[in-house]
Amino acid sequence: QVVMQEWGEGLIASWNSAGWMAMPQRVGDKIGRLVGAAPGEVVAADSTSLNLYKVLAVALALQRADAPQRRVIVSERDNFPTDLYIADSLARQHGCTLRLVDGADIAGTLDDELAVLMLTHVHYRSGRMHDMAALSRAAHDAGALVVWDLAHSAGAVPVALHGRDGDGRDAADFAVGCGYKYLNGGPGAPAFVWLHPAHAARMDAEGLWQPLSGWLGHAAPFDFSPQYRPAQGVARFIAGTPSPMGLAALECGVDTLLATEAHGGIAALREKSLGLTRLFAALVEERCAGHGLSVVSPRDDAVRGSQVCLVRDDGAYAIVQALIARGVIGDFRAPDVLRFGFTPLYVG
Repeated sequence: QVVMQEWGEGLIASWNSAGWMAMPQRVGDKIGRLVGAAPGEVVAADSTSLNLYKVLAVALALQRADAPQRRVIVSERDNFPTDLYIADSLARQHGCTLRLVDGADIAGTLDDELAVLMLTHVHYRSGRMHDMAALSRAAHDAGALVVWDLAHSAGAVPVALHGRDGDGRDAADFAVGCGYKYLNGGPGAPAFVWLHPAHAARMDAEGLWQPLSGWLGHAAPFDFSPQYRPAQGVARFIAGTPSPMGLAALECGVDTLLATEAHGGIAALREKSLGLTRLFAALVEERCAGHGLSVVSPRDDAVRGSQVCLVRDDGAYAIVQALIARGVIGDFRAPDVLRFGFTPLYVG
């Protein structure tokens, strides 16, 4: 419909007639239902890297205003590289320090120097899943803010960005995520961004900008004013012109996930995911014994995402390529990881 009618016939008139301009908010609201956010709190726009830059910059600005002595960003040493590159760039710009620690040492970093704890919910190399509520609560108790990357969890595991304990201490502060993994948006799909309503309200009240203040984050973009005036709430985090083709594909992918709500939704998908990953790990150990493969993903269901990662000292890349040639699509992650993602929506 989008390719043949809205673009093929409607052309640029579809920005209005087909509602293209509102797609970031419409698709964002749908993603919000999958990550425990309320309507109007999520937008789908730009890339994960750009969105992380925006929210991390805002988090540092808030801390600089409230607690200027806090000048440390903490993340895992082997977090996904783009997250670390963005954090390092911002640390240099803001006179802060990026401190990298092992996952088991995170609790020891929650001191009075910590400004922002930046973590990926499900680790991209191992599939280990953090306890979002517990770490958010601990960071807040220490006076820090938390930024979560949901790239490997949105659409695959239950996420409650507003927390579950009722007093808000275990709620996240900011979250970003990609659209091209479990949300089924396809390669290069738009990403999404969320911030807690309390931070959005503060930005509104104090007129705070996010650093990539593009025209569609303006309160009135079609006034074409030379002076920037931020839109209300999360809408200010839209920077450039949205991609209708990319957002349309992402919306179809998200709609397929939302169609499962009548059949148990994310909880049912999670149950299936755990069954798939549990079985795969067991079969690898049973049938591939003696071939140098080891399962490194957690065997405990409570801390495993929707992937199983194996390691092999040599030949891991060749094995992944051989499997791809046979129609089994996995990932190689240097230097020795074979990663298999299980999208429970359609993998049997």
